[in-house]
Amino acid sequence: MTSAPHDPPPRSRPQLRQHLLRLRDRFAEGPAAAAAQAELTRQLHTVVDQLDPQRLGLYWPVRSEFNAPVAFTGAAARELWPLALPFARRRPVEMHYRCWDGQLPTLVDECGIPSCTGDAVVPDVVLVPCLGFTSTHFRLGYGGGYFDRWLAAHSHVTAVGVAWSVGAIDAQDFEPQAHDRPMMLVVTETGVF
Repeated sequence: MTSAPHDPPPRSRPQLRQHLLRLRDRFAEGPAAAAAQAELTRQLHTVVDQLDPQRLGLYWPVRSEFNAPVAFTGAAARELWPLALPFARRRPVEMHYRCWDGQLPTLVDECGIPSCTGDAVVPDVVLVPCLGFTSTHFRLGYGGGYFDRWLAAHSHVTAVGVAWSVGAIDAQDFEPQAHDRPMMLVVTETGVF
């Protein structure tokens, strides 16, 4: 039996991930998706403009995530903010960022996600995809730990969570673990948390 959007989310992380994926997929396939992409783009541009990064770390979208590359690869955005994309390795589990010129990526990383061949860099502001998020800025990802490890090693970096509003998790349904790192803020199509 699949959960309806109003059902309480399950408490185990794997079950919560599946619940949130179903909600997000339904949302992304729905009639409000295009307007939500435009509004989240607007919200993120406002936030990033205020942060004024020297280099902005993006992510390549998978499975109904917000499309950050589309939002930030226009000529004006590329001129304002040099970009970077992550490159992930499976063994050892590790992620780093590479300079990105905004062109369609020509390779995939070891997790099968499009990436680029640029030099390794450490962006000062990174957009971090959130499957789910709490009002206290903790995020739930897919469980691989790539972003958590990278953020732990780069605590000086400003981490901005990016999510659809359907990913909101009640604090009582999510207990942060030792490896979880809170985002500075989380941006959705309905506002900034």
